Amino acid sequence: MAKHVGIKLPEDLIKVLKEGKTVGVLATFSEKGLPHTTPIQCVYPKGSESILLSINKDHAGYHNMVWQKKVMLCFMDEGNVAYSILGRAGVVRAPSSVHPLMNIVRIDVIDIKSDRSVLSKIDSGVRWSYTSWEAEELSKALMNELKDLSQTL
Repeated sequence: MAKHVGIKLPEDLIKVLKEGKTVGVLATFSEKGLPHTTPIQCVYPKGSESILLSINKDHAGYHNMVWQKKVMLCFMDEGNVAYSILGRAGVVRAPSSVHPLMNIVRIDVIDIKSDRSVLSKIDSGVRWSYTSWEAEELSKALMNELKDLSQTL
């Protein structure tokens, strides 16, 4: 059963996001009302009421969030971290200072619910690895940009 936890990111979620190893799922709707999900790996908390993410400017999820503004982000990771976040999206840097095809978006938290189950627990989230040294370099640079922006925005 879902439990609403307020508008501040829980400490266990902040910890997971700062580790930079989780994958969130961004949920948006198109102008035609079609649902769309996007895995997001370059994500970082900005305090306890916002999340910064990096996304390709040509991705359908990006276009949907710019059009509609309201989004959902879902995170599930080890330690029984299981949250869905309703938020309002706003572009804060276009393009990213790291790559011309990437934009930086801030999601301001509207509401957070815990998706923990009484019947099961999350032992591990989605795990990933880099496909090349170039991908690792780009990903790390984008994460550093998010970390820097989390301090200066």
